[in-house]
Amino acid sequence: MKTTEARAKEDFKVFLWLTWKFLGLPEPTPMQYDIAAFLQGDAGKRKVIQAFRGIGKSYITSAYVIWRLFRDPEENILVVSASKDRSDAFSRFTKMVIHQMPLLRSLIPRHGHGFDSIEKFTVGSAPVSQSPSVKSVGLYGMITGTRADVIIADDVEVPNNSETATQREKLSERVKEFAAILKPDDDSGGGSHNVIFLGTPQNEDSLYNKLPSRGYVVRNWPARVPHESQLNKYNDGLSPAILERTRMGKSEWGKPTDTRFDEIELQEREGEYGRTGFSLQFMLDTALSDMDRYPLKCRDMIVFDTDCDIAPEKMVWGSGQHQIINDIPMVGLPGDLFHTRIVVEGEKWLAYSGSVMAIDPSGRGKDETGYAVVKMLHGQLFVRKCGGFRGGYDTKTLTKLAHIAKQEKVDMVIVEPNFGDGMFVELFKPIMRDIHPCTIEDAPRSVHQKEARIINVLEPLLNQHRMIFDREMLRNDVTHQDETDNNYIHRKLVHQLTRITRDRGALKHDDRIDPLAMASQYWVDQIAVSVDEQMLDHRSDLLEKDLEKFRDNVFNIKGRRNQKTWLTPMGI
Repeated sequence: MKTTEARAKEDFKVFLWLTWKFLGLPEPTPMQYDIAAFLQGDAGKRKVIQAFRGIGKSYITSAYVIWRLFRDPEENILVVSASKDRSDAFSRFTKMVIHQMPLLRSLIPRHGHGFDSIEKFTVGSAPVSQSPSVKSVGLYGMITGTRADVIIADDVEVPNNSETATQREKLSERVKEFAAILKPDDDSGGGSHNVIFLGTPQNEDSLYNKLPSRGYVVRNWPARVPHESQLNKYNDGLSPAILERTRMGKSEWGKPTDTRFDEIELQEREGEYGRTGFSLQFMLDTALSDMDRYPLKCRDMIVFDTDCDIAPEKMVWGSGQHQIINDIPMVGLPGDLFHTRIVVEGEKWLAYSGSVMAIDPSGRGKDETGYAVVKMLHGQLFVRKCGGFRGGYDTKTLTKLAHIAKQEKVDMVIVEPNFGDGMFVELFKPIMRDIHPCTIEDAPRSVHQKEARIINVLEPLLNQHRMIFDREMLRNDVTHQDETDNNYIHRKLVHQLTRITRDRGALKHDDRIDPLAMASQYWVDQIAVSVDEQMLDHRSDLLEKDLEKFRDNVFNIKGRRNQKTWLTPMGI
């Protein structure tokens, strides 16, 4: 009968089980075992593992690196990531497991024997060599001249290096160098030399879509079991285990594929990433349909007769026939609809937490000076005003904006910073002082592509039905006509919102949707800070309750909290 060590050397899934057990983790899930089988299998020398975020593909592959060295300490493995920090984290975890797992004591690096750092180390049973057993580098670091038996490309495609066509082409060319680094297979009977990509697509023109033409075998593990009509999107690369569930029919379609992620968890992720982001990073679907290409939809709005000062404490989006709004013409995409809220009995109306106006100055160009007034209550955003003026920074335009700020009782005005190095703010301040004094400042400068920035802000808010649009404002936007302006349709907020894509220059005009995104981003940032503060307050309350229970139980002073006592939280 084979020993555990012999079985672990023979079967990577056994080794993975032992590693997870040693780390105190639950047994690997069926999907994790499936990834392990693909890593060990004979699908070819070049593999791509596309799996949704959180499944643990990097940790599984780190265990695979250790398993390769456990079987053959003479191998050299190169770990490449988009950033040096990412690849070093992979190497650090690998080295930690080697140091602590008794089965791997022979691999522990020895002092004076080769390399022994986080970014490169030599395992103890390896022969003396100029090359380390494991080396971690950033994608654009020094990889020329390196030789490796196995190359692990862990998340080499990230948003920062794949936003534009130029960046994607540069990335595509860079990974071609892996072919020159990989050692050729020999006839000694040793293991195959591999290049293994681990990743999640970041856009519809993902690097991972190009790798099959270079001889790579792609395997996909999406977060949900896809519908049978979606199979062509995976180009025969769907995990066989998931494919089998897809063919079982409706009873399995849409269910979570991994036991660690239930439906509630996936719904939370979809709300966080938005439908498009979830489709890419959790369903691994880069073949965006027209519906996915235009991610912002009227049907996700709550349309309501808002008030300037107060609002219902909670707005609930309704999808029934009674909530469909038919008195506002639809200028969105075919099939889209406006919806109002579900009326809740006994609801309270409260004052807004605050009101912000965002302005996108036009200068004297063809764009309008766009503005949006967005108020916030309990994490929901109320879009009270959104429009634009033909003037640039003339006194007439600035005065109109100041009066809107006064009417809406705005607390803060933020201005698009990429205009005149702050000149607009300085021109606007004296007019605001006379009409409606409040804080005016430039919005944080963004280095990201405008279209992607706008979608990344608005899509999650709309998907979660957290944006309430004033009914009269929307009606005026949709019905407004200006026969003297051939572009008046393109200036409508609803047109811009429903036609924006992630393509650069997707909109002819963005002077309404851009300030809407700016104002929304302001509140998203404020909510994030507020949530952190509320968490700290909640923890403090829990600590105080624990201390009270401690005093009651230990000193038996229950019922005497209102009496003067020498006991204090710090002086028990």
